[in-house]
Amino acid sequence: IQRLDESVVNRIAAGEVIQRPVAAVKELVENSLDAGSTSIHVVIKDGGLKLIQVSDDGHGIRYDDLPILCERHTTSKLSAFEDLQSIKSMGFRGEALASMTYVAHVTVSTITSGQLHGYRVSYRDGVMEHEPKACAAVKGTQVTIENLFYNMIARRKTLQNSADDYPKIVDLLCRFAIHHKNVSFSCRKHGAGAADVHSVTRLDAIRSVYGVSVARSLMKIEASDANPSTSVFEMDGFISDSSYTAKKTTMVLFINERLVECTALKRAIEIIYAATLPKASKPFIYMSLILPPEHVDVNVHPTKREVSLLNQEVIIEKIQSVIELKLGNLNESSTYQEQAVDCSPVSSVSANKASCVNTSTSGSQKIPVNKMVRTDSQDPSGRMHAYLQVKPSRHRESSCGLNSLRSSIRQRRNPKETADLTSVQELIDEFERDCHSGLLDTVRNCTYVGMADDDFALLQHNTHLYLANVVNLSKELMYQLVLQRFGYFNAIQLSEPAPLQELIMLALTEEDPDSEGIENDDLKVKIAQMNAKLLSEKSELLDEYFSIHVDPQANLSRLPVILDQYTPDMDRAPEFLLCLGNDVTWNDEKVCFQTIAAALGNFYAMHPPLLPNPSSEGGSDFYKGVDEELLSEAENAWAQREWSIQHVLFPSMRLFFKPPTSMATNGTFVQVASLEKLYKVFERC
Repeated sequence: IQRLDESVVNRIAAGEVIQRPVAAVKELVENSLDAGSTSIHVVIKDGGLKLIQVSDDGHGIRYDDLPILCERHTTSKLSAFEDLQSIKSMGFRGEALASMTYVAHVTVSTITSGQLHGYRVSYRDGVMEHEPKACAAVKGTQVTIENLFYNMIARRKTLQNSADDYPKIVDLLCRFAIHHKNVSFSCRKHGAGAADVHSVTRLDAIRSVYGVSVARSLMKIEASDANPSTSVFEMDGFISDSSYTAKKTTMVLFINERLVECTALKRAIEIIYAATLPKASKPFIYMSLILPPEHVDVNVHPTKREVSLLNQEVIIEKIQSVIELKLGNLNESSTYQEQAVDCSPVSSVSANKASCVNTSTSGSQKIPVNKMVRTDSQDPSGRMHAYLQVKPSRHRESSCGLNSLRSSIRQRRNPKETADLTSVQELIDEFERDCHSGLLDTVRNCTYVGMADDDFALLQHNTHLYLANVVNLSKELMYQLVLQRFGYFNAIQLSEPAPLQELIMLALTEEDPDSEGIENDDLKVKIAQMNAKLLSEKSELLDEYFSIHVDPQANLSRLPVILDQYTPDMDRAPEFLLCLGNDVTWNDEKVCFQTIAAALGNFYAMHPPLLPNPSSEGGSDFYKGVDEELLSEAENAWAQREWSIQHVLFPSMRLFFKPPTSMATNGTFVQVASLEKLYKVFERC
C-alpha cells in the first residue's frame, strides 16, 4: 500500500465534485447566492468546456482571504462540525473552488464595499499563481473557468462527444430563477447578443422557460405543520392541473432555499397524478419547503444534490394529502364538453349514413362498403341501447355525472412505478410478456354495443363483432390492477366492522348447505376460527400492501379501491375471506402476493348478482308474488352492474388491460360476425 501524493488525491476528489460543466455552474451560482447577490449573469462557451463565467453583485471577497480562497476545506460558512445542524448557506465544505483549480484554469476578480478598486488573481492546483493585481471592477465577484478538464483527457473527450451541456445549464438557471424571485438571472452563450434566460417574476420565469401552456395550467398550493411531535414545515409552490400533459415529470424542489432532489416525494406526487392525468402524462411541480435547519441533514451527497429530512415520511404524506385534495376538488368542479345525441334509431342511422358519405368522398381512396367501419370507439352514441325501448331505471345517474366519470376514466394512467418488491415486479412482467397483441388492439379500439346475456357483452372492433366474457375480463383486469397499484390503494371504509369468523361461517355454510349435524357444525366453527386467527396474524401485511384492514377484534373494516367508481358485491365477501384463509400460500413471497391478488380479482370481478335477473325468462316467474322491495333490489343490482360494465369496466380496460394469450382460445373472446363475410352471404342471396 502506498500513500498517494496530495495532488493526485485532490485531482481524484475534483473529478467527483465537478462531474460536468453544469456542476461547476451550480457551485458558482450557489456561492453568488450565499454572497447576497441580487443579479447573477452567466456566460458559456462550447458547453462550458472552453469558458464558464459567473458574475454577481454580492458582497465580494476580502483581500486577506484571496490567498486561501481556493485551498481545499477553506470556508466562511462554518467553523465547527456542530454548525452543520443550523447551517443556512448553500455551500459549507470548501471543496468546489478548490476542485475547479485542479481541473481548469480559474481567475477571480472581486471588489468589496468601500474599496476604490478590485483585485484579480489566477489559481492553479489550489494556490495562487501570482499576487493579487489591482484592477477596475464593479460591485461583487466574477469567477472565470477556462479549459475545463484540460488534464482529464478521457472525460473531456466524453463530454465533447456527448450532447452539449448548455441546455442543462439553462435548465439549472431556470430552476434557480423560478425560486429566487428577488434575484435576476441571465445566461447566454459567449458572443451572443441576447440572453437565453432572463427572469423577473416567478410566473414569468415559468412562462418564459416552460411555455405559456404550463403557466396557464398551474395552481397555487400551500401546506404546513407546526406540531413538534410529528413534523414542522412550511410548503408553498405551484402544481399543474389535469389539463396539463407531458411525457416527463418536471419537478423543481427547494428545501431551505437549496435546490435538491427527493425521489420519495416525487414518486408520491406522481402516484396521485396517476389518477388524474391522461395516460403517459406527467405533472409539472414547483415546490419550496422550509424546515428548521436542525431537521435537515445537508451532508449526505458528494454534490449536495440530495438531503435527508427528519420525519420525511410524515411530511411527504401530508403534502400528498394536500395535493390529492386539491386535485379532487378540481375534478369535481371541472366541466366537460359533451355532444348531445338523439337516441332515436332514425336519427342515429341517418347520422351514420352522413358520416359514411363524408368519409368516402373526402378521402383520396374510396373505402369499399363491405370494409367500412361505421362506429367510433371513442363515441358513446350508436350503441344497442339507442335502438331499444328500455323503461327508466330506478338507479339512473345524471348525464353530468356520467360525462364527468367518462372523462375521468379516460384520463387515468397506469401507475407502473409502484412495484417496490422484486416479486411484484416479476408478476407484472409475466402478464405484460404474455399479452396478446391482437386482443390488445381489439380491447383498445373496440366499441361497446351492449349485454348479450348475463355473462357476455357484444363488442365491435373494425368490421368484426365479438362476444366477450365480462366475468373473465373483469377478473383478470382486477388482478393486474392489484399488482400495478401494489401498496398504494385508497380504501373503502365499511359502515360497520364485519366479524371475520361470522363471514367465514357464512361461506362454509353456503359451500356445503346439505351437511347438517353437530360434528359438521363444530368442524365449520373450528375452520372459521382458524382462518379468522390466521387473517388477524397477517393483518399488518394485508393492510400495508392491499389496504385490507383487520382490526384487533378480528373485524374486517376496510377494503381497497381497485377501480375508481366501482364497489365490489359485498355478498361475495364471505367467499373472499374463506379464499384468503384457504388458498393463499403465506410462506412464499411471490406466490403469496399472486394468490392474494387472484383472490381480490375474483372478489371484485363483475359477477352476475346473486338475485335472478328480473328481465330474463326465468326471472319473471321467480318474482311472481314476491315482495316489491326484493324485486326493486334485484332491478337496481342488475342495472348497476350493466352501468358499471359500460361506463367503468370497458373504459378502464382500454387504458390498463393487457389481455393474456389464453383468452384467445378459452372462449373469453368469440367472433360472431364479420362484415366481409356477411356481404358475401348477401351477394349469394
